[in-house]
Amino acid sequence: MNRQFERYLQLSLILLDLALLNTVYFLSFLFLKSKFIAVFATSYFNYWLIANLCWIIPAFLLRTYVGKNMLSFEHFTKRTSQVYLLWVIFILFYLLFTYQFNIPRLVITTTIVGFGIGLLINRFIYLGIRNLYKDSDQIQKKVIILGYNDTAKKLAKYFEEDSINTKLVGFIEDENKMNELTHYPVISNVKDTLQVAKELNIQEIFSTITPEQDKNIYNLMYQSEKECIRFKIVPNLSVFITRDVHIEYFGELPILSLRGEPLDDVGNRIKKRVLDIIVSSLVIVCILSWLIPILGLLIVLESRGPIFFSQLRTGKNKKTFRCLKFRSMKANKDADLKQATRNDSRVTKVGRFIRKTSLDEFPQFINVFKGDMSLVGPRPHMVKHTADYSKVVDEYMVRQFLKPGITGWAQINGYRGEITNVEQIKMRVNKDLWYLENWSLWLDIRIMFLTIYHVAAKNKDTF
Repeated sequence: MNRQFERYLQLSLILLDLALLNTVYFLSFLFLKSKFIAVFATSYFNYWLIANLCWIIPAFLLRTYVGKNMLSFEHFTKRTSQVYLLWVIFILFYLLFTYQFNIPRLVITTTIVGFGIGLLINRFIYLGIRNLYKDSDQIQKKVIILGYNDTAKKLAKYFEEDSINTKLVGFIEDENKMNELTHYPVISNVKDTLQVAKELNIQEIFSTITPEQDKNIYNLMYQSEKECIRFKIVPNLSVFITRDVHIEYFGELPILSLRGEPLDDVGNRIKKRVLDIIVSSLVIVCILSWLIPILGLLIVLESRGPIFFSQLRTGKNKKTFRCLKFRSMKANKDADLKQATRNDSRVTKVGRFIRKTSLDEFPQFINVFKGDMSLVGPRPHMVKHTADYSKVVDEYMVRQFLKPGITGWAQINGYRGEITNVEQIKMRVNKDLWYLENWSLWLDIRIMFLTIYHVAAKNKDTF
């Protein structure tokens, strides 16, 4: 899909719906202006603001203006109806619970009914415009696929499902290579590709036949551009790559890798490190400065041993480091071999409290300040578990491209605590890899706030 075109279409539809909502709103007051009372101006303004927000937020959460939904009139109308129903419910709840009885019922009814009718009209206008311009070269481009193979079939399916401004006319393939029926016509053999493309006013040719398979493709490519027809080659990489790949360029050389890594950029690593230093410094000065003496005394009074539990764990690039925690167990020889389990007899009374409230993890802010860890990242595992898990999960070690974190995307999605089966560690790795490929500074901040929320919600009855 032409992403720029999709964004323009999204913006146009959003603005059209908001313009409709506000037009209905202001017209309702225009006809009732004699009853408008200045002292109630705040109520009218709040109603206007809530009406707009209650449309925008659900519309984005339900992805009403996403390309796939806009592509189908039925889906678009159905999703619009769902958002409209939510909008009505939110409006009525707002009016009920904020006691906005100053706004005339006629205004409320006119706004709700008028907006609903207007939305339906908007959708039919959109359908009419699409049908009017669907064959226009300025809106929709005609393409053909050169070759008929698995790659061509996948490309055709993409055009069907995800392309909003592209019309697939058919395939180009030699008759002797066709051995099955297709959804689209086979309109010519390979030799006559350019002639047929000109006759059908084709704007783009997608070739699933590579120059290595047919040397004439080079000549066809150059001749097509002379006729102002774009020529694009779609290589079949499934022979040696069976998943999505990330492509970047070093000068003119295309470089393929299995994933994109935002933190491979030095600037992004600096941003993340600055956030780590600022937050860890504040926690060390403002919280650990008094938390260590208090918890340290309680830990020592209940059981002999050090205040901190220091364990060798796997960090970035397989380098090991000493991960700090408040000691929550009695001293035992299995600490570096056996993970804590539910109702573990080794856990002390103080330990049970600090584990439940996650206070035992606070010394790791020292690890963050030192640079061994980050605030957000994959949770570090003991060295033995790293060796064990890497044998049963293929992409386990990829998570070690990052610094381990105090919290992470896996943890706020429910994957924390004791690991009892292989599926759990697979899901954790899956979430860690998603974080690696989608990192942003905002994502880190979001994860930190969600961690605080989840811990507070889980332990609301503890204090």
